[in-house]
Amino acid sequence: MNVTVDQDICIGCGACQDICPAVFYVDEVIGKSQVIDEDACEYANCCEAAEENCPVKAITVIGST
Repeated sequence: MNVTVDQDICIGCGACQDICPAVFYVDEVIGKSQVIDEDACEYANCCEAAEENCPVKAITVIGST
């Protein structure tokens, strides 16, 4: 599975971190979401929910089940 956050459009709202903290966190220095471990998506089953709930559609999940 490949998970990315488009840094150009991410607003750092933290929705992805709230939904899937094993995979995403908001870096307080840059104010944007980061992927900490895209492999955790396979176990957490929350990456798709984070993608769907991103208010600016900055998250892309490829290879989801």
